[in-house]
Amino acid sequence: QVQLAESGGGLVQAGDSLRLSCTASGRTAGSAMGWFRQAPGKEREFVAAINWAGRPYYADSAQGRFTILRENAKNTVFLQMSALKPEDTAVYFCAAARSNSLTSLIRTVDYWGQGTQVTVSS
Repeated sequence: QVQLAESGGGLVQAGDSLRLSCTASGRTAGSAMGWFRQAPGKEREFVAAINWAGRPYYADSAQGRFTILRENAKNTVFLQMSALKPEDTAVYFCAAARSNSLTSLIRTVDYWGQGTQVTVSS
């Protein structure tokens, strides 16, 4: 079983930067990990994913502003967000898959974190 714990959310102003962290307990070696978000009244959506080798994949909304990184030795994945916009306001969820496939993670998340709130004021 894998447990994911997010941290780093908060209230920031438009244009600011924020870094989210997600630490996994349990077996994540060789697994893809990533981030999703859910804004009020909207469905949960994919943000970014990274495979074990460090290859990233981004949603269009994150491309160019967000960077996903991972430290395998620490079972930790990060989401560095810059140039934040009010529309980035959401609960951000860490996600992990049993496989190392980025497309599999986007389609089917095997493990979810509890989420961390990010609020961007205008």
